[in-house]
Amino acid sequence: MAALPLLVGGLSISASADEGINILDNVKLSGELRPRYEYADVKDNDKDAGQALTSRIKLVASSDKFFGIENLNVNLGIIDVYDFGWHEYNSGYNGQTDYDKIIDPNYAMLSNADVNYKVGKTILHAGRSQVNLDNQRFIGTVGWRQLERSYDTVYVADNSVENLSLLAAWVYGLQGVAAGPKTDTNSVLLHATYKVMPELTITAYDYMIANFADTYGVALTGKAKTGDIKLNYRAEYAIQSDATMDIHGGEGKADASYYNLDLGANISGIIAGVNYEYMSGGEDKADGTKQTFTTPLGTNHKFNGWADVYLGGHAGTGLIDMNAKVGYTAKGLGKALIVYHQFLADEEVAGKDDMGSEIDVLYANKVPGFKNVSGLLKGAWFSGGDIGQTNDVTKFWAMLDYKFSTK
Repeated sequence: MAALPLLVGGLSISASADEGINILDNVKLSGELRPRYEYADVKDNDKDAGQALTSRIKLVASSDKFFGIENLNVNLGIIDVYDFGWHEYNSGYNGQTDYDKIIDPNYAMLSNADVNYKVGKTILHAGRSQVNLDNQRFIGTVGWRQLERSYDTVYVADNSVENLSLLAAWVYGLQGVAAGPKTDTNSVLLHATYKVMPELTITAYDYMIANFADTYGVALTGKAKTGDIKLNYRAEYAIQSDATMDIHGGEGKADASYYNLDLGANISGIIAGVNYEYMSGGEDKADGTKQTFTTPLGTNHKFNGWADVYLGGHAGTGLIDMNAKVGYTAKGLGKALIVYHQFLADEEVAGKDDMGSEIDVLYANKVPGFKNVSGLLKGAWFSGGDIGQTNDVTKFWAMLDYKFSTK
C-alpha cells in the first residue's frame, strides 16, 4: 500500500482535469445470501446437541479503472453472520458450552479491502482478499463455514509464460471462521503450476507458515476422456519440516509426510471415485514427542469426512483415510453423492489403529423458479473407533444460497 502512490505517479489518467474523475464509474456489486440450519450431535459427551440457524451475507464492491487508471482494480467488501437470536449451539464465541460446537459465530468483519494492478499478464496485489490454492488442502478460505476466512497479503501472480502460473505471496494476517480480531502472521507462500498437456499438470509449492512448519511438495493432476467416460486423477506428496519463518527458534519441531492418491470417473453423469490419503504420525521431535502432519490453513471440511471429526489430521497418531464415493450429476436433476470413509492411525496405540468410519450424503440442485438460488441437503454419520474419536457423531445441514451481481 505504501508503494501505491509511487506506482500511480507513473501512470496516465484517462480523464482530463476539466472532465473530472468519477470514482463510481465501472463499479460492480456482487453479493451472497446464505441461510442455513445445522444440527450437530456428539454422542455420550454430556452435552446437548447443537442446533444453529444462521445466515451469511456477503457484499463486495469492485471498481475497475479506479480513478480512471487503466488496469487498476479495487475491491471493498464485508461479511456478516447472523444467528437470529438462536443460541442453542456453541459457536466458540457465544459461551454456550453446554451444547455441541457449530463454529458459525454471530459476527461481522471486513472481508475484502485490496488493490490490484495488472501489467501484461502479471498482477500485483496488496490487501485483504480470499486466497484458495489448488484443491485447498493446505491454503483455503474454509468457504463452507459461514464466516469465510480472509487473508491479508501482498503477492505477485504471473502468467507470462504459456501454461505456466507463478505465485509469490507474503501473508501478514488472517481473519475468519472463528470470531475474533485479525491474527498477525509472517508467512510466505510459493506456488507454481505448469500444464504439460490436458492429461498432466505439475504443481510445486512451498508454504512457509510462521511458527508452525514449512510444507513443500509436488502434485500431478490431469483429466482424460474416452467416449462417455471422463477420468480425473491426483497424485501428491508433501513433507513438513522446521519453520523457516519461526521467530521462536523451532528447529527439530517438525518432521512429517503426506501423500494423496485420488481417482475419479464420470460416466454419462454417473460419478464414482476412490481416494487414499496419508498423514503421518511423524518422527520423534527434540522434546521426545511426535510431530504429526497437519493442515492449519486448509479448507479441511472438504477432506476426511464432513462430520469434521479429524479436521486437519490427528495429533499423535496421524491419519489414514481410505474412502470411496458414488453418485450422479445431471442438468435439472442436480447432484447426489454418497461417500464412505474408513479411518486408520499411522501410529498404533496399544496395538490398535481403528479410528472409526463415516458415511456422508449430499443432494444439491438449483431451486426451480428462482434465478440464482440453489439448495443443499447434507448429512454425516461418524461411527467411533477404538482410538482417536471414540464417540459417534451425527451432523445435518439444510441450506439455501442466493448469489447476485450487478453493474
